[in-house]
Amino acid sequence: MRQRLLAAPVVQAPAPWRRIAYTPVGGLLGIGFAPHPGSGQDLVMVLSHDGHGLFDAATGEKIARDRDADPEDSSRDADPALWCPGLGPVAGNRVRIAGLFGGGLHTTSGDGWKLEVVAPAWPNERVLLSRDGGLPHSGPHGERWWHIFHSDYSELRAAGFSPSGQTLAVATSSDLSLWTRSAGHSRSSSD
Repeated sequence: MRQRLLAAPVVQAPAPWRRIAYTPVGGLLGIGFAPHPGSGQDLVMVLSHDGHGLFDAATGEKIARDRDADPEDSSRDADPALWCPGLGPVAGNRVRIAGLFGGGLHTTSGDGWKLEVVAPAWPNERVLLSRDGGLPHSGPHGERWWHIFHSDYSELRAAGFSPSGQTLAVATSSDLSLWTRSAGHSRSSSD
């Protein structure tokens, strides 16, 4: 299995997924998802050493930024390393964060997609997207499973799906990558 994973090159995610953003974020600590209160569209919260920012998951556009976190936010009862206060359209809400200090994102989309992080050449981690139920992958690479991201230049912080299943995010200590798919492919479409 290790040799098979090492031999698999990085490829584009298959349809209906499309990569919409690769954004440098120095000192990235973690990421989380929040739904837009008006549209329900996925938003991505990014926490870094320089504050936090909010991104539109459909376009990759940064829609809000806060360089100075409120000191009162860090003294609440919840662990401040696993959440951050919302900003922009999600101001007044707390957003769960996964990354350097723990936490996790969804590893399945709810309609058959699965995401796995493997390290056959540790410490460099690889992100695999599949439709075959996960390791050990039954079909050939590029047909039922895809090596979509290789973290060989920065430390992987988090990888996973948004709760809606419409967005896939990979965060490293230096950048954020986002993939999205149309609203017709969601958890509810498999019901």
